[in-house]
Amino acid sequence: MRDHLVTQFSEAQINDVDSIIESYRNKSGSLLIVLEEAQKICTYLPLELQRYIAGSMNVSASIVQGVVTFYSYFSTVPKGRKVIKVCSGTACYVKRSQEIKSRLLQHLGIAANEVTADGEYSLEEVRCLGACGLAPIVMVGDETFGLVEPEKAEEILNKE
Repeated sequence: MRDHLVTQFSEAQINDVDSIIESYRNKSGSLLIVLEEAQKICTYLPLELQRYIAGSMNVSASIVQGVVTFYSYFSTVPKGRKVIKVCSGTACYVKRSQEIKSRLLQHLGIAANEVTADGEYSLEEVRCLGACGLAPIVMVGDETFGLVEPEKAEEILNKE
C-alpha cells in the first residue's frame, strides 16, 4: 500500500506520516491527532492514505473514514498549501463576495475546489466566517482580509 501512496505523495511526506503514526500508535484516542498531522503534511486525506493510517494504527478503515467525513476540517480532495476562503454569508454576499470569488479564480486560473499547478493555492466558498461587520471577507491561510473591494481582490494575494 505504501508504494501506491508514493505515486500521490513524496517519499518524504510518507516518511513524515510514518513518524507521526509511530509517535502516536500506542496512545489511546490519538487518531484525530494523527489525521490532523497527516493532513498538514499531505494537504488532504484520500481514501488510500486513510487506509494506510488505519492499517498502521491497527484501527478499522471505517473508523478512520468516519472521523474524516464527520469533521469538516478534513479534506479528501487536494488542497493548496494556502487555502483561500471566500465568505458567501448574507452580509458578504450582498457586498459582492461572488464577484471577489470569480476574480480570484480567474487570477489563479482555476475553478472552485481546484489547486493551482504549483500546488500553492486552492479556493473554496464558505458559508460564514463570523465577522459580518467586515464584510466581504476573504481568508488566505490563517490571514483574514476584511472590507475587500471586488476590484482589488487580486491584491490580497500580493500582500500575503
